[in-house]
Amino acid sequence: MGKKRVEIKNFMKGFGNMRLEISNIKDIVDKKKDFSGVVFIKEKGNEIYKQAFGYANRSYKVLNNIDTKFGIASGCKLFTAIAICQLADKGTISFETKLKDCLNIDFPKFDSNITIHHLLTHSSGIPDYFDEEVMNDFSELWNERPMYNIKTPKDFLPMFQNRNMDFTPGDRFKYNNAGYILLGLVVEEQTGVEFSEYIEKNIFEPCEMFDSGYFSLDRLPINTANGYIKEKSGEWKTNIYSIPIIGGPDGGAYTTVRDLSKIWNGIFTNKILSKKATKTMLKPHINVKGDFNYGYGVWISKKDNEIFKYYIMGEDPGVSMMSSVYPKYNIEVTIIGNIEFGTWDIAKEIQSLISRESKNEDKRYI
Repeated sequence: MGKKRVEIKNFMKGFGNMRLEISNIKDIVDKKKDFSGVVFIKEKGNEIYKQAFGYANRSYKVLNNIDTKFGIASGCKLFTAIAICQLADKGTISFETKLKDCLNIDFPKFDSNITIHHLLTHSSGIPDYFDEEVMNDFSELWNERPMYNIKTPKDFLPMFQNRNMDFTPGDRFKYNNAGYILLGLVVEEQTGVEFSEYIEKNIFEPCEMFDSGYFSLDRLPINTANGYIKEKSGEWKTNIYSIPIIGGPDGGAYTTVRDLSKIWNGIFTNKILSKKATKTMLKPHINVKGDFNYGYGVWISKKDNEIFKYYIMGEDPGVSMMSSVYPKYNIEVTIIGNIEFGTWDIAKEIQSLISRESKNEDKRYI
């Protein structure tokens, strides 16, 4: 292949000429008959597929719709990471600032060298209040402590504050919810504003995410889905006793598929961060496994040494979600469920479709 031909090929790929076939997407989604939630896909800024399934409230037979608000569990670690990057943008802290120098709380057994970077990348080595290598049911946390008492980031501290380190900071990646609780506390101490208020004023409002918020489970606003857990008997129960009553820095905010599209746009257009901070946040800072990496609050997968996908994901009892951006093809795929299954299968098959179509597109210019 001549040099000019290679340049033409790369030029065309850069514009992302791939077109997803709506019928193929529909075939994928229609197979998942038990899914409850929303599937939302944008290509080149246009909404090409949007469909809601199942019930927001099973007792009253209230259907989910495209603008239903859903809990997104750990998906909102992205919001916390953005808040920290904003503080770094302002020079309030840096990513190398040590935890002990920006948070006035005593952690007697923690390593003094833990930095903001370590916390953002799940490499701090601090003990987690929910260690997925030890426990597999998040609901079990609330057997001995009422979930209705967990209302602020500080309420989590007794669950890990006096425990021993798991490993030396920077030694490796180990997913850690407690690290993001600490980041939320840093935001509060450095700004003098409650964490949820900071996120709403400095992230949701600039991005016009007017359907997003940290809502209390006992006071959910209109058009908000309950999360549902399927019991062995086949009956459904809500997740109201299985997660903290209100979300915080490590998870639990509510949002919509369109609001998640707005925050992706806010990130990539530098609406909420400087170009430098955005580039830093989206950099693959630590390898998780193979082509999977973690930036600041965002997962990053690579293919052929290129960024293939930026994504956030979350799972709680009664919650499952994944929101992905494929930058090379200008495609967004967001799937949020108010049940624990179906989301991953749909996301995986749609990604396979994108990969298959991208290969076909590449062949046209060879």
